[in-house]
Amino acid sequence: MSSSRGEREPLDAAGDVVLVHDYLLIMRGAERTFAAMADCWPRAPIATLLYDEAATERRFAGRKVITSPLQRLPVRQRHFRALMPFFPFAIERLPLPPADVVVSSSSAFAHGVTPPDGATHICYCYSPFRYVYHESLQAMREAPDALRPVVAQMLARVRRWENRVARRPTAFIAISRITRQRIQDFWDRDATIVHPPVDVERFRPGEPEDFFLVACELVRHKCVDIALEAARLAGRPIAVVGDGPERRRLEAEYADVATFHGRVSDERLADLYARARAFVVPNVEDFGIAAVEAQAAGRPVLAADVGGPRETVVPGETGVLVPSQEVDAFAEAMRYEQFERFDPARIRQNAERFSRERFQRELMREVGRIANGAAAPQQAVAA
Repeated sequence: MSSSRGEREPLDAAGDVVLVHDYLLIMRGAERTFAAMADCWPRAPIATLLYDEAATERRFAGRKVITSPLQRLPVRQRHFRALMPFFPFAIERLPLPPADVVVSSSSAFAHGVTPPDGATHICYCYSPFRYVYHESLQAMREAPDALRPVVAQMLARVRRWENRVARRPTAFIAISRITRQRIQDFWDRDATIVHPPVDVERFRPGEPEDFFLVACELVRHKCVDIALEAARLAGRPIAVVGDGPERRRLEAEYADVATFHGRVSDERLADLYARARAFVVPNVEDFGIAAVEAQAAGRPVLAADVGGPRETVVPGETGVLVPSQEVDAFAEAMRYEQFERFDPARIRQNAERFSRERFQRELMREVGRIANGAAAPQQAVAA
């Protein structure tokens, strides 16, 4: 989306801006959010640890993209986690050009960037780095037994670095209430909230069929097993969209109940959303863009009553929130809930609260407010 300076670059409010993101190696929720952020300041340079123009659908082609020395290594999405011990060092030394404002987009490292002298640094935070905080035990379980002592030391070192650099940003903006609470709990910092954008106009309601749908990266912390096991207990078919290190195991264990589509085009995903009986969120989402996309396609959401769905789903109107992440709770809802009773028009209307235009408007207003030193709105201050 092209934007004029008057429409998208409030230089009188924020000054010259530099944008920073952890790594641009694929287009998922955080990267799509960052793309919407980049459209707010179309002339702003972008800094990131690693960049793959083709894998990010050329979304940032034509922009000035500054990368770290790690870019010279032949490492991209599949193996980039092997470089984790080097990311803190590399992000602090990203060579940012002079600017009045740095806006970082961080789920792990970008908030540790060193801003130019005198610059205001505003961090849009998806979550404090999950593998060194609230999912550190999961990270240890995924490591080979022989490497666990080394992994434990590395995670502890990264956690100490995270705690130190979390003092640096001038202000944090959180994507949701649960992220705001984690910023408070782990870093003792306040944050305002601006929900991420969803391209709701890409989706249209369709004619639902008798299958549930999960769409996510197939990694352990997405808890896809819960949805698949629940579907098996309920005797309901389920479709899985996504790829990742867990796919082979999940296909072997749940071939009797699940159809695995792998990664699909945006058009194919929109079609699956519109035809699903309901969209299932089995994990604790920081926000959950996919759940809003499903609602934009007129389909209800089935999720645990925790995290992002508490802010994006209206129980009884746009979906069902079950009381726990237990398999039995999801299976009972799959077996007995009458998902056809939900009104697609009402569901779609709820999704429109999270439009891309709303995100850009709120983000730019908040960046301008912080850059000008204004006080935060009372209702937006962290708990």
